[in-house]
Amino acid sequence: MTGNAKRFSDDGFIIDQDLFTDVTYRTCPASYNGCGWIAAYNLRHALGQDADWDEVRREMDGMHRIRVPGPTLMRVMRAYLEKYVPGYGETVGKKDAVQAALASRAGIFRYWEEMVPHFVTYVRTSDTEQVFRFFNVNDEILDENIDMRSFAEKHFIRGSVIALTVG
Repeated sequence: MTGNAKRFSDDGFIIDQDLFTDVTYRTCPASYNGCGWIAAYNLRHALGQDADWDEVRREMDGMHRIRVPGPTLMRVMRAYLEKYVPGYGETVGKKDAVQAALASRAGIFRYWEEMVPHFVTYVRTSDTEQVFRFFNVNDEILDENIDMRSFAEKHFIRGSVIALTVG
């Protein structure tokens, strides 16, 4: 790693998947397709669970039936969350997903970022505002507090949106 590059925030969230070139997920470098396990780890970390990032990666990798390169499948994300975050909610559709996220304390969005499917974790930063902390969004947004509606307007441009919410 060079310059200010960091895999983790000071409080333990994974913020830059691009720095996981030395880690394999679904038979290729996790820098390419690691957003799913990273989002799952970040959500568990946000909830105060004692999760080890590499154990999360290995377990989710092993949940894929076929050993080929690719993203985290929704069936794998759902099964993983059912095991470690029982009672999470799932909401489909941009408008409804944003509303569900606004009512939650943390969650994961599944949407298209820069023309590829992507998972990101968000965490509520205030009980009175609609500002949330987002992790590993893209090269410009690694760890940032953003208004939820503003985030949706700028990032939910094409494809479906799914919110996996807690609380």
